[in-house]
Amino acid sequence: MASMTILVLGSAAGGGFPQWNCACEGCRRARSGDPAARPRTQSSLAVTADGERWLLLNASPDLGAQLLASPALHPRTGPRGNPIAAALLTNADIDHVAGLLTLRESHPFAVYATPRVHGVLAANPVFNVLNPDLVARRPVALGTPFQPADAAGRPLGLEVEAFAVPGKVALYLEDASAGPGFGSVAEDTVALRIRPTDGSSDGFFYIPGCAAMPGWLADRLFGAPLVFFDGTTWTDDEMVRTGTGTKTAARMGHMAMSGPEGSLAAFAGLDVARKVYIHINNTNPALLEDSPERREAEAAGWRIAHDGMELTL
Repeated sequence: MASMTILVLGSAAGGGFPQWNCACEGCRRARSGDPAARPRTQSSLAVTADGERWLLLNASPDLGAQLLASPALHPRTGPRGNPIAAALLTNADIDHVAGLLTLRESHPFAVYATPRVHGVLAANPVFNVLNPDLVARRPVALGTPFQPADAAGRPLGLEVEAFAVPGKVALYLEDASAGPGFGSVAEDTVALRIRPTDGSSDGFFYIPGCAAMPGWLADRLFGAPLVFFDGTTWTDDEMVRTGTGTKTAARMGHMAMSGPEGSLAAFAGLDVARKVYIHINNTNPALLEDSPERREAEAAGWRIAHDGMELTL
């Protein structure tokens, strides 16, 4: 049977690593060329079931550079073309939708998102540069598996199920008058389960943003072959403590890695075969290959995603 290939295009949280305006220890080391502080672009994956047509999972602002750095995603035939057949958005965060503008050069593909995210795109006229004659905007219903297809309607050989996880509305959509959730709804933070339709594997979960691990989610992830999970910060108060921000991870809609409520503890008994942290903030010391935090994460069976990482199922 054919295998499914997953390519990490970008592995950092918003701003990348190093972040342009940050002078934290990690960013300084990354700028200096320190091999233990490998630079990373903003979070995005690509997946294929046939090696020819790819489904983009979130469209990072760094997408142009990510495509140039990924030979598998280079044009192959004719004067124009690209193997990206569709894009699937897990939320409306800037670091997950801005890259759509990179794909405006008369390239036919489909955009899949919840009605909430499609509404955000429709309300911003800048996204009208995606020619509707070429770019199909298709809604995704939570909890209903579907087979994504290219712009011409040809299935990509993948089955996707989107489902809500604990999280928060995108920062620029927050409404302080809406109470503690700032106007968040279920469609604001979406996880994906993706598997090949030929049954060659049980697939993987992609959860780049998640604020908590309720029992139902732990049950769903138990025994999974592969999970990409929110690795934004190491501690909940990391940005406050380092002087790089004023919000905790929880306030931003993310679980920290460490601590009794963190993802390291939450995954400890879930028997997940391969665990990969994705969407990692520049302040997170686990990015540094020589840090005790990296050693602790690896000792717990985790890998820290890096740009260009490739996995197969």
